[in-house]
Amino acid sequence: MPELPEVETVRRGLAPRLVDHRIVRVLQRRKDLRVPFPGKFAERLEGRRVLGIDRRAKYLLLRLDDGNTLIAHLGMSGRMTLHDAKSASEHPFDRHDHVVLDTDEGWQVRFNDARRFGLMLLEPDAAVAGHKLFKGLGPEPLDETFDGAALAVRLRGKRTPIKAALLDQRTLVGVGNIYACEALFLAGVSPRRSAHTVQGERAERLVKAIKQVLLRSIDDGGSTLRDHVQPGGELGYFQTRFNVYDREGARCPTPGCGRLVRRVVQAGRSTFYCTRCQR
Repeated sequence: MPELPEVETVRRGLAPRLVDHRIVRVLQRRKDLRVPFPGKFAERLEGRRVLGIDRRAKYLLLRLDDGNTLIAHLGMSGRMTLHDAKSASEHPFDRHDHVVLDTDEGWQVRFNDARRFGLMLLEPDAAVAGHKLFKGLGPEPLDETFDGAALAVRLRGKRTPIKAALLDQRTLVGVGNIYACEALFLAGVSPRRSAHTVQGERAERLVKAIKQVLLRSIDDGGSTLRDHVQPGGELGYFQTRFNVYDREGARCPTPGCGRLVRRVVQAGRSTFYCTRCQR
């Protein structure tokens, strides 16, 4: 599933071609994804100018000039790709290209979602913050105000393992399995440690590691393990920098450690870590 870095990569890739441009044509090629498209979806989008593209958690928010916001979620396998006129003519629609947006500058955005777990909704700007999709979501980990103290407060009383707490979108948003494993390794925190014990200096280390991992992945265009591509079609390459994720049996990269990366299953998800370096 695309996580915060992948969604942010898509946002940054789309913005130069969509913001301050008008959507002149919309092709809706099926009636639903995870949920039905809004009524008169294509008709309501055509002619609208995009004022900005924001991100909340793993959702893209396209602010439109009629006071509505297009909310998009990539689901498990979704991607948004950009095509100029030449590329669009050379690449026929894929059967999983479910929504196509054409802009006044000649660019085309294709929303492709093979597994159809994504969604697109249109909501009034004033209703977005209180929408059920966003109720109960935790803070953005890249916000300047999110620090060790803020994380520690959210972990108080949580008896679940810290890895599970990081995946809980009520604790903080956008940190998926890959980035939780990598951040815990950098912070030297065992994924099995009870979440409520991550306080003080340990919480500060973990927040620093989370920010470091997420920002580095964004710079690398995200992680491409199977489905993710950047809007321009390029793969992400943060997966080439994994320290522990999906490296079961490899040597721990910490100089002088020598232990092998271990894999355990927590809440149905694979966790990778070093039993010596992470406590």
